Amino acid sequence: MSLFYFSAYAASLVMILNLHRFMNKFGRSTIFFVFYFLQICFVAFLTLVEPSISGAIILVCYIISMTLSWASLDVIVESYSEDKKSGRIRGLHLTIMNIGIFLGPFVSTRILTHYDFKGLFFAAMLVHMGIFLFMLVKLRRINNSKFEQKITVRDLFKKILVNRNVMKIYSIALLLDFFYALTVIYVPLFLLDNGFSWDRIGIIFTIMLIPFIILQYPLGLLADKKYGEKEMLIMGIIIMGISSACIFFITSKEIWVWGTILFITRIGAAIIEIMRDSYFYKKIDARDVDIIGFFRTAGSVGYILAAATSAVLLLVLPMKYVFLLLAGVVLCGLYPAIKLVDNKCEAEMKKRTKKISYGLSN
Repeated sequence: MSLFYFSAYAASLVMILNLHRFMNKFGRSTIFFVFYFLQICFVAFLTLVEPSISGAIILVCYIISMTLSWASLDVIVESYSEDKKSGRIRGLHLTIMNIGIFLGPFVSTRILTHYDFKGLFFAAMLVHMGIFLFMLVKLRRINNSKFEQKITVRDLFKKILVNRNVMKIYSIALLLDFFYALTVIYVPLFLLDNGFSWDRIGIIFTIMLIPFIILQYPLGLLADKKYGEKEMLIMGIIIMGISSACIFFITSKEIWVWGTILFITRIGAAIIEIMRDSYFYKKIDARDVDIIGFFRTAGSVGYILAAATSAVLLLVLPMKYVFLLLAGVVLCGLYPAIKLVDNKCEAEMKKRTKKISYGLSN
């Protein structure tokens, strides 16, 4: 399992680092539609093949195309974003995406129970086709401009390293994706190991994902208008780190116990996710395709690190120790979060404007 995820996300990492080159040549909307169409093709192939090495290779290709299509969509969304409204725009974007993810566990576990993985891939293909047609209608007239800037991967790293706040928010994005990687892989396995059926796991996961639906737009709005991102990032890291550690100590087989603790972990994750995007996209604009591509490598790097570290850990310790590792990594994010230079919210900007106006009048 760890080797599979390592291969998929290592390949994704290489492709994302070169995403700006593809967009330079073909334009942003073209790249998005090409990779999303490839997603549909790969998931269609998965409905036809039996579990095998060829099936695993196709699944790796699916993960790569999915990663690149969503990174491309980021660039498109940013081209229509105003910096001072990044929190609410990103909050709305994440909420719409997460509504689909929210329904996923409940629906997919029931499909798995009755139709196995081929049925699941067929359902995924239908959903992807619907989304593709919708996006084709809604986004076909978007600006497909190409980017004249040409930059090597080496130059990109130099450009990133001088921007300390981008590096700090990247490290927070990295720990969030590390969290997602470990929980996506090991929470279902841990629950199955403890006697939970897929139906019960589906209920637990549906409860778990509620914070992503109800919190992210309001929190993005608050980040824009009243508080900035720094304080809420710190709060999210503390919540996610402590609740992840609590998983290690749980022995209950009750749905409500697992639903509650995983719900709390996702409160922290939802806060970090929206604050991460809100902060980052206030620091760049749509011309910074190379920086956006680099920022989205956090997903691939997070999965690679999670696969590698957990594989080593499991050689010597039981599975539940993965969650102590996870808690430790998450809480390490407090350092870059505390060191971040916060963005000014609208309330702070108004106060500053009033002070300047008052000073000039005197």
